[in-house]
Amino acid sequence: MAYEFKLPDLGEGLTEGEIARWLVAEGQDIAEDDPLVEIQTDKTTVEIPSPAAGVVSRILAAEGDVVPVGNVIVVISDGSAVPAAAEADRPRAEPAAPRDRAPGQGGDGRVRATPLVRRLADELGVDLEQVGGTGPQGRVTEDDVRGAATTTDRVPRRGPEGRREPLRGVRRVIAEHMTRAQSIPAVTWVEECDFANVDLQRLVPTVLEAVAASLQKFPELNARLEGDEIVFLERCDLGVAIDTDQGLVVPVVRGCDSLSLDELEAEVSRLAEGARAGTLKPDELRGSTFTVTSAGKFSGSFVTPLINHPEVGILGVHRIAERAVVRDGQFVARPVGHVSVTFDHRVLDGKRAAEFGLDVISRLERKGPD
Repeated sequence: MAYEFKLPDLGEGLTEGEIARWLVAEGQDIAEDDPLVEIQTDKTTVEIPSPAAGVVSRILAAEGDVVPVGNVIVVISDGSAVPAAAEADRPRAEPAAPRDRAPGQGGDGRVRATPLVRRLADELGVDLEQVGGTGPQGRVTEDDVRGAATTTDRVPRRGPEGRREPLRGVRRVIAEHMTRAQSIPAVTWVEECDFANVDLQRLVPTVLEAVAASLQKFPELNARLEGDEIVFLERCDLGVAIDTDQGLVVPVVRGCDSLSLDELEAEVSRLAEGARAGTLKPDELRGSTFTVTSAGKFSGSFVTPLINHPEVGILGVHRIAERAVVRDGQFVARPVGHVSVTFDHRVLDGKRAAEFGLDVISRLERKGPD
């Protein structure tokens, strides 16, 4: 008997997932609940365990493939029989090849490798003719290709205009989000903020606290546009943009309007740690109602954040530095930074967005010690 494992629905609204990394190889024994495959979706990687014990008889999707939910991605047999589909593609036994053939070549002089292995070699810039196959009858395996990719000084794959790399993983998901963001008629409002009364070690949770309070007064920013209707959301779940080695990740802090500053700080720290480790669950990365972004020392004096679709606004906190400002007729040094509000002009006008931004700034500037 064989078990055909289909890509499961990992969360509400998921229609497809990218094969990030296989944790098994064809022909490998596997126990139930052993790690099977990593699936990339919504900017996080989810490890899926094996639903059955047996032998991995056929892997039907290569790393980097985007697979619809419900498609079979791997076949696991109990060892008693090989599924017909897998048997049709199993390489046939061939006579022993001559001693002088090139590494990885079969008796007919052609490199013996599956289409999936050939695709992987192409992505990694590995010449299959120079790879020694360790599989049956000298077949080149995935491990052979990966080994060649990490131990040789290979020339990257190049097209007419230069080196080419497939758009995949977190970068592919980011590209999809940015494309959707370009469909929003966005406008950005900017003003300075004096952060002298803010503990900059707790900047992000402090900003979340201020934004959550201001959104109660400006509910049209805690909303989304659906067709010809504005949906005013009663919950206040704020996305926090976090930079990771894999790209920008936006986990969600739930119920910000009901959390204390200490609780906000603890949740932001937990989510940031999970984002950088790649261990966040899909539900921790979706469903935000408004987003806050702060790139710290890398943010520059000012940038224009893109709205996190389907939201209608995003607040940015930009680089904070000592600057000369006038207070009571005197020049003094104060920690000053820009605060921006990028908003969907279909949903609200600039005056309303400015009032929201000034309300947030007012809360930050009068923030005192706990």
